[in-house]
Amino acid sequence: MEVKRRTAKALVGKLSSVSEQTRTESLCELRLISKNDPESRSLIAEAGAIPYLSEILYSPSAIAQENATATLLNISISTREPLMSTRGLLDALSHALRNPESASTAQSAAATVFSLLTVDSYRPIIGSKRDILYALIDMIRNSGSHPRSIKDALKALFGVSLYPLNRATVIELGAVPALFSLVVKDGRVGVVEDASAVIAQIAGCEEAGDAFRKVSGIGVLVDLLDLSTGSSGRTKENAVSALLNMVQCGKKDVGEYVKEMASIVCNGISDVAENGSSKGKVKANELLKLIDSGSSGMSGFQEMRVDNVMTCSS
Repeated sequence: MEVKRRTAKALVGKLSSVSEQTRTESLCELRLISKNDPESRSLIAEAGAIPYLSEILYSPSAIAQENATATLLNISISTREPLMSTRGLLDALSHALRNPESASTAQSAAATVFSLLTVDSYRPIIGSKRDILYALIDMIRNSGSHPRSIKDALKALFGVSLYPLNRATVIELGAVPALFSLVVKDGRVGVVEDASAVIAQIAGCEEAGDAFRKVSGIGVLVDLLDLSTGSSGRTKENAVSALLNMVQCGKKDVGEYVKEMASIVCNGISDVAENGSSKGKVKANELLKLIDSGSSGMSGFQEMRVDNVMTCSS
C-alpha cells in the first residue's frame, strides 16, 4: 500500500509540471491505475489530484479532457466525498458536459454526475446546478449524441429526479419533450427503458400534468401498456409507475383523466400485476384499485390523442 501511495503522490505531483508532455503522461497513467486498481482511487484523491483534474476539464486538449474526466469517474466509483468537497468540481463537470472536446469526455462527465448522485445527500446539491441539468437534457435531446452518452445522461437525470424537489426543475428545463421523443422514436430497448424510468420519476410532481399534456404523454404511457406494442417488462413497469405517480401527485383533474385513460389498458396493467417485479406488482395493483374506484367523469383535463403513436420496437 505504501508503494501505491508514493506512486500516486509522484504522479499527482507531475500534474503541475510546466511540460505538457509530462502532464499528459501522468494523466494517462492515473487513468489507467484508477481503472485497474480500486485501492489506488482513494490514494490518488488523498494525494491532491481532484483540484488538478477539475482544472484540466477546462483544457482545450481532447486527450487531457478525456483522461481527466475518466480518472474522476474511476475515483468516484470508490470514493465520492473528495470530489464533492472540492471547490469548483461541479462547475468543471458542467463545463465538460457543455463543451466536451470529444464524445468520450461528455460520456465520462455524465457518468461521474450519476455516480455522485448515488449518495442521497448530494442530490439536492447537484439538482441546484441548473447548468448541469440543462446540459444533460441537451445531451438526450441532441440526435448527434453518442448512444453511450445518452444512456449515461438518462441515468444521471434519473438520479437527480429521485429527489422530489428536483423534478419540477427538470421539467422546467425542457426534459419532457426530449424524454418522450426517445420513448416514441428510439428503437433501442435500453434507451426506452431508461427514458421511461426518468419519466416515471418526474411524473411525481404537480407540474408534470401540463408538461405531459403538451406532448400527449399520458397517451404514450398508455400505449406502452398495450399488450400489442411488445414493450419490455421494465418499460411497462415504468409506465405503471408514471401513471400511478400522476394520480397520486397531480391535480385532481389530471388524476381523473389518467384513471380514465389507464382503464383502456387494464389488461396490460394486470399483466404487470401478475408477472412484474415485486415493486412492479405492488404499483400495478395500486393503480388497478384506483381505476376500480372510478372516475367522476368530470375531468376538464385533456390531451391530444395520436393514433398509433408508438413507433419504437421495444
